Amino acid sequence: MKAYVFPGQGAQYKGMGKELFEEFPELVSGADKILGYSIKELCLEDPESKLGFTEYTQPALYTVNALTYLKKCKEAEENPDFVAGHSLGEYNALHAAGAFDFETGLKLVKKRGELMGQASGGGMAAIIGLKENEISHILQTEGLSEIDIANYNCPSQIVISGPKEAILQAKNVFENYTGVKLFSILNVSGAFHSRYMKGSSELFEQFLAEFSFKEMSIPVISNVSARPYKQKEMKDNLVKQITHSVRWTDTIRLLLGLGEITFEEIGIGRTLTGLIRHIRTEAEPFKMEQEEYKEYFGQKVTEDTDGENSKERSVADKDNGENKYATDITYDSLGSEEFKKDYNLRYAYITGAMYRGVSSKDMVVRMGKAGMLGFLGTGGLSLEEIEASIKYIQEKLNQGQAYGMNFLYDPNNPEKEEKIIDLYFRYQVKVIEASAFMGVTPALVRYKAKGLLRNEKGDIKSTNKIIAKISRPEVAEAFMSPAPARIIDRLLSEGKITASEAEMLQSVPVANDLCVEADSGGHTDCGVTYTLLPAILKLRNDMMEKFCYKRKIHIGAAGGIGTPEAAGASFILGADFIVTGSINQCTVEAGTSDAVKELLQQMNVQDTDYAPAGDMFEFGAKVQVLKKGLFFPARANKLYDLYRQFNSIDEIDSKTRDQIQDRYFKRSFDSIYEELKNYYSPEEIKKAEKNPKNKMAMIFKWYFHYSTKSALTGDADSKVDYQVHCGPALGAFNQWIKGTKYEPWKNRHVDEIALLMLGETATFLNNRFRLLKA
Repeated sequence: MKAYVFPGQGAQYKGMGKELFEEFPELVSGADKILGYSIKELCLEDPESKLGFTEYTQPALYTVNALTYLKKCKEAEENPDFVAGHSLGEYNALHAAGAFDFETGLKLVKKRGELMGQASGGGMAAIIGLKENEISHILQTEGLSEIDIANYNCPSQIVISGPKEAILQAKNVFENYTGVKLFSILNVSGAFHSRYMKGSSELFEQFLAEFSFKEMSIPVISNVSARPYKQKEMKDNLVKQITHSVRWTDTIRLLLGLGEITFEEIGIGRTLTGLIRHIRTEAEPFKMEQEEYKEYFGQKVTEDTDGENSKERSVADKDNGENKYATDITYDSLGSEEFKKDYNLRYAYITGAMYRGVSSKDMVVRMGKAGMLGFLGTGGLSLEEIEASIKYIQEKLNQGQAYGMNFLYDPNNPEKEEKIIDLYFRYQVKVIEASAFMGVTPALVRYKAKGLLRNEKGDIKSTNKIIAKISRPEVAEAFMSPAPARIIDRLLSEGKITASEAEMLQSVPVANDLCVEADSGGHTDCGVTYTLLPAILKLRNDMMEKFCYKRKIHIGAAGGIGTPEAAGASFILGADFIVTGSINQCTVEAGTSDAVKELLQQMNVQDTDYAPAGDMFEFGAKVQVLKKGLFFPARANKLYDLYRQFNSIDEIDSKTRDQIQDRYFKRSFDSIYEELKNYYSPEEIKKAEKNPKNKMAMIFKWYFHYSTKSALTGDADSKVDYQVHCGPALGAFNQWIKGTKYEPWKNRHVDEIALLMLGETATFLNNRFRLLKA
């Protein structure tokens, strides 16, 4: 059997339905007359930014869903056995079942949207992680009697509705309960699907009086009752739907209980597809009693006389009550429990640092509040900027939530490393992410030493935690070894550590945990997760045995994680946690320009390239960057090739010199060098004056600063020169969420896409294990 399901409000996005409007010109023209505006213009261009308002959202979604269905009818050889829709989508289900034609449905939806759009003073919020009975209990015991449950989307995702002040009060209450993975206030003006919509429902009832409906040709499952529509109850259902809960979980359970069934989402996005996956995993099918079954279906679907579909009995029945396919992977169970406990996390999910505050203070705060760990991108920031961000984060995360600071290797400025560590000591920063290191430095060892202590049993505990990002086995080995004796001796002789700390350093690894970085944005050694991660895991086991460590060194995976399948593969390979980067750069919280986010939103998996790293230009280190629509990768590589070929700028032919100054830099070499004298130390300038190759490197490296600054500020005149560190994971992510509400970057919040990733990863793994066991 097959069921078509139609999404509701929240799935809309600008550009939806662009392939449909030309195919159904008569219906589109009729829609324009009914609505009084161009539905095509609203959906594709939204020039007045009205698409997000209920009175416009509902007609737009209904139209695109309906046209998608009609296109499907042209292509499909058979009709579905059942239809259902989530809230507004129920009107599309009724249209598909023949209860009314397209135009009638649009008139109904237009009025419904207008009446619901007039509601004000209300709010809604999605709660992820708690079951229905838990939420009801909290509402009752905490005195939140003004709040109703609006949507039962799946067992672990429920939406509440009520006065705006009550929703804000509920946020403070629910976020203090264990098990709440996310409390997200929705961007709506009214308390939809609650008692507060009674006025709208009464007016809609009056409007419905002038309509009559046809006999349905396909069973439609009602939001209100989670049972098939009865012809005589159609108007009553549509009126109640405005004030009653959307019982989506029970709707899908009912359909699953009818036998083997496949679902196909018709219209915008794949939101319902994801919810159905969760319902399959988290809930049991609902088996109707024989009398009720006959009341709705007679003998239409089955001749089974015992109230169950004998052809499709549950797997549990076949296994005498034990479902051999049952799995229990959830958001919470992914990754290492010990790792989550060590860092005070709910989920084994980290957002890695991106330089110059692209992984911003707001990103870190949102992750911390959601029970995950975010690292501030400190690379390229001044000490004052880092200090201000630490203050902001600590003010917002004042209840022990996790956060961390990036600590970027700076081979040319070890003094700055020391100053940053001193800053972290001053503000008691307890977690740092060591990035781009090629070996262990004194600053790292000092940070480690000052967090070591012995408990009453004599075991060494580390309160200053280092998660080292590595992409080479030899670097991983250095971080999993105790600190080098030469560095310990030096720090001890300088009085920077105590004798006790020096002794403890010899018994613990430099890094508490490691993150294996492969095929990521920014600094990378072009590694492949499938080969690098198993090798590092084996090395970790060897190092644990060699040094007799008592605490396990946890290994995470980063790079290429842009889809649930990639995240699932990382966990299956043995990752204790995962780290995402590129996909977070295209979110509301990312500290880069809107212009960059627009470019990133459009990229695909093949739209990156490798270019020299500006901070390690002379070493030939590479970073992965966005190439689609940009000249930066080609120009940066050209500069490095010239640096390798020649010993001074004067040796380069005049035509090439002119090209670089006119097209790349848009400035003369001399003017750039004069500017650089204000930023480099007198010693460095003297060195450049004596060595023309050093002077050439200094001038060429200016372009990398310029290209980064242009991207971060969104300088329109320098767009082709934007330097945007990015890996192909974002291209994969863009393809995964295409057609959903997350397609536009302005709908992407870092914590929400993290939870979406984890939830879909759990579902993916459950489904894969089920198939493998079959």
